Amino acid sequence: MPGLNAAFVDVGYEKDAFLHYLDLGPQVQSLLKLTRIVKNGSYQEKLLNSLKLEKDIDKAGKISDILSKNMLLPVQIAKEPISTKGPRLSSDLSIAGRFVVLVPFSSAVSISKRIKGSNERTRLKKIVEGIKPPNFGVIIRTVSEGKGVDELQKDLLDLISKWEIFTKRLRTAEPPQKVLGEMDRASTILRDLLTDEFTHIHVNDPVIYEETKSYVQDISPDLEKIVKLYKHKEPIFDHFGVEKQIKAAFGKTVTLQGGAYLVIEHTEALHVVDVNSGNRSANKENQEDNALLVNMEAAKEIARQLRLRDMGGIVVIDFIDMHKPTHRKELYSFLKDCMATDRARHTILPPSKFGLVQITRQRVRPEMNIVTNEKCPACDGTGEIRSSIVLMDDIENNLSFILQEQNEKGISLCVHPYIAAFIKSGFISKRIKWFLKFQKWIKVVPVTSYYLTEFHFFNAKDEEIKL
Repeated sequence: MPGLNAAFVDVGYEKDAFLHYLDLGPQVQSLLKLTRIVKNGSYQEKLLNSLKLEKDIDKAGKISDILSKNMLLPVQIAKEPISTKGPRLSSDLSIAGRFVVLVPFSSAVSISKRIKGSNERTRLKKIVEGIKPPNFGVIIRTVSEGKGVDELQKDLLDLISKWEIFTKRLRTAEPPQKVLGEMDRASTILRDLLTDEFTHIHVNDPVIYEETKSYVQDISPDLEKIVKLYKHKEPIFDHFGVEKQIKAAFGKTVTLQGGAYLVIEHTEALHVVDVNSGNRSANKENQEDNALLVNMEAAKEIARQLRLRDMGGIVVIDFIDMHKPTHRKELYSFLKDCMATDRARHTILPPSKFGLVQITRQRVRPEMNIVTNEKCPACDGTGEIRSSIVLMDDIENNLSFILQEQNEKGISLCVHPYIAAFIKSGFISKRIKWFLKFQKWIKVVPVTSYYLTEFHFFNAKDEEIKL
């Protein structure tokens, strides 16, 4: 696609993947060269020691000068398929480990910006420069801070072994075959997030438990003992209260502690977050201060929601209007502080004159979308329920069968409180009529957790009578 300066690549997905010129990487010619000589068998080395690197490509060049139809090129998924779009690719390859990232066809050693100390940055750089192989660059990750030579070297050797697997498989690979894959999802999460602050890791699948335990033992032996296999009958999310938190956190409306709330809407192009003060009252004198407090509370929750839902792309936030420039500046600074721990790349623009704040956040996969609405158990999603007359007929028919056919005694009828009140209301109530008809007294028990048309019968032993 010369007009887009990009190419569509068949990677085996239902839609062709998108590869832009800027995602080729400066050393794509070296990658193409390696692919050719590995495929034809003229390059037998596992690493890049004897490979002569090509010149970097022109930043303003054209993709048609680099790639041609049916050319073989190893690529890496940079962004997962989102909506109607296929995956986005990069041929600027890298292999991520726990402490470092291995970058072939480079010699640079770069360090995470979150490692602030100049002495620590210098120490880490010297260590890595002394252990990395030729023609490989290394990115030192934040969790490397304070780590010694042995830990860094072990992680780097693991990545080098993965590169050796890549070159070995490349010899016989045919497109669109996967040559090298990421670790399983559980291990990837632990690689990126596991710290010494973790106290428990509970896993409810025996296979994943063994994989997790093995991986933790490999990367952090001291933490192996915190990996536990969950064996209770109760679902693991219910046991630890995760299900409740998911339902509370992923709805369209998110309630804040002070009574304010957020309304989160999603479109194809962007996400919109509306901040509302709710029932939080304020008189005219402190209205401006109250708006600042609500906005700052909202900013903290918005930063959390972006991470929870993995919302990427453009996010527009409509904060409550504030007239004082100092307050707008304070909010902007506070929002940046709240977003500082976000691992995804992001940019925050200052509030506009309309009070809107725009955030662009790295999007590598579809946002987390958990449906918090459930099908109505009373109407089964139809929007209609049985009329009270039909409901009473159903109850009475079942009651007749239980008392006359099964000859049960000491019957209790559990129903919604509204239905219980209806059955017991009036001088000649429904319950009195049943007593006169069946010559047996029916105990009516209101249950608030029942939906309107739900009812159950129980015998004298408090056992439910199945109908």
